[in-house]
Amino acid sequence: MFFNSLHFAIFLPIVFIMYWFVGHKSKINQNYILILASYYFYSCWDWRFLFLLVFSTLLDYVSAMKIEQSKTPFERKMWLWLCISINLGFLGIFKYYNFFATSFAELLQGFGLTASPILLKLILPVGISFYTFHGLSYIIDIYYKRIKSEKNFVDYSLFVSYFPLLVAGPIERATHLLPQIKVRRKFKFEKAKEGIYQIVWGLVKKVVIADSCAIYANEIFDNYSTMNSLSLILGAIYFSFQIYGDFSGYSDIALGTSKLFGIDLLKNFNYPYFSRDIAEFWRRWHISLSSWFRDYLYIPLGGSKGNKLFQVRNTFIIFLVSGFWHGANWTFIVWGLINALYFLPLLLLNRNRKNVDAFTLGFNIESIRILFNITTTFAITALAWIFFRSKTITDAYNYIIRMFSDLHFSEQYFRIERYSHNLIALILVFVLVEWNNRNRIEPISGKYSWLKLGLCLAAIVALGVFSDYKEFIYFQF
Repeated sequence: MFFNSLHFAIFLPIVFIMYWFVGHKSKINQNYILILASYYFYSCWDWRFLFLLVFSTLLDYVSAMKIEQSKTPFERKMWLWLCISINLGFLGIFKYYNFFATSFAELLQGFGLTASPILLKLILPVGISFYTFHGLSYIIDIYYKRIKSEKNFVDYSLFVSYFPLLVAGPIERATHLLPQIKVRRKFKFEKAKEGIYQIVWGLVKKVVIADSCAIYANEIFDNYSTMNSLSLILGAIYFSFQIYGDFSGYSDIALGTSKLFGIDLLKNFNYPYFSRDIAEFWRRWHISLSSWFRDYLYIPLGGSKGNKLFQVRNTFIIFLVSGFWHGANWTFIVWGLINALYFLPLLLLNRNRKNVDAFTLGFNIESIRILFNITTTFAITALAWIFFRSKTITDAYNYIIRMFSDLHFSEQYFRIERYSHNLIALILVFVLVEWNNRNRIEPISGKYSWLKLGLCLAAIVALGVFSDYKEFIYFQF
């Protein structure tokens, strides 16, 4: 069930009505309604994988209590690693087995040995990386005694399977979400209105921006060998806005939907394309995943303690694991490596925490420097996205080589760019709106909010009514 589908447009009001008119008297009723809605939502993808979701929930639920009840440190650690191993084992089988099998076979062939790997014909369960990380954060927090284990199985099941965040995040923490689940929510009109506004803005990002960019980005990337330099540059820009509009749009819809039920989720994007360096970009992009790796991998590895070589090692581990988390392909690993290399000069010069404050622009030299840094950061980010989008490393390499070499205006130029002028104008308007909203809590707020809402709805209808309800990019992760 896609957020940008008629199915969801029918599903959400039904759940909303049942939640506030039938389940409003108690927290138990509210949670039962939400968990049933969540299981139905997930089963719409493939009902067979519902059993995997329930198993993962049971595993973490039981393991947490076993860790808490353990008499010795060894027993606590045993239950922790047993749970982590099973969780990552399932993730590895469904997501990474074929990748490792084919990569090992290719390695053997490099030494002149013949190998025929046994590949599994498995469908990747939607959202498995997200709900696995939900559970792992809970288990690790229990192990370090940051929280108590949850005894109410319904409450914990809702924490794992809550449908707004189930298939593409944000990756929630038990310390943030469980306390909200354990109390009865009261309807607040202002919060519900904020939720509707955020849903609409998320749909603008997805339907108006991401899906429009996808048409040209797909055309250019699929035929990059026939494109000239300008076409390929535009392709990288289009995909940059496609993935941002797609994923941040999903996050906005998830956060807005959750507000309709009186529950706040973690903010996942904070205008990342206005970052002044790559460190700031990763504090603003996919915040829940970046902070997850920081808290549960980077800090346990030693974080920023020790000498520079130690810090560099930890940084490269984080970025490489982040790349691998996104998909079983060498292109994602190279994408992570590139971002680590971007980050390296900032780390070595102790400038990775320089741009943490808000900024304003005026008519001065400092503002010119800020705009230059924002533009440069976006440019290198878009360059790295080429590896993220390409099917193979060879495709990405050839794309970039051709982007910097084929400077003539070919027939293909006129076939692509002549019809994308409207899209360029649309992106510029979107950037200006985002810039105007960057210091606001809600995307559609302030004066004339109803007019803004109407314009957004008109844009969604105009550009999305005939769309094919395209899948969100991050569903594959």
